[in-house]
Amino acid sequence: MMTSSRPYLIRALYEWIVDNNCTPYILVNAEHAQVKVPQGFARDGQIVLNISPSAVRGLQMDNEALSFEGRFGGVAHHLYIPAAAVLAIYARENGQGMVFDLEPPVFDEDGPDDDGPSGGEPPRPSGRPSLKVVK
Repeated sequence: MMTSSRPYLIRALYEWIVDNNCTPYILVNAEHAQVKVPQGFARDGQIVLNISPSAVRGLQMDNEALSFEGRFGGVAHHLYIPAAAVLAIYARENGQGMVFDLEPPVFDEDGPDDDGPSGGEPPRPSGRPSLKVVK
């Protein structure tokens, strides 16, 4: 099983947005279990964050999460956003970027708890691929 492509896409799109002199914004699921953002600033379970180099300090992006220091109402806060909680990354100036689908839960190597379909037929893929065009 391959790892999630989301953290790689977030890093690539961040670099692309900054290289084009635009402001990278992320839309975050503020209700994700591991998210650490100032909750007073979230709306409808989501928060939009400016992650431009001039707006944050110590931005770290790895395959697990984004972390940085940001100011809200003049008060510094340490933010921690798991990659799975990033719902979108886009340029403030023109909206170009990417919206991510919700990631399915990750199962251990044995697979989900149920035994799968019965009757000896191989499981069929559910749904269709979900690729998005980035313009």
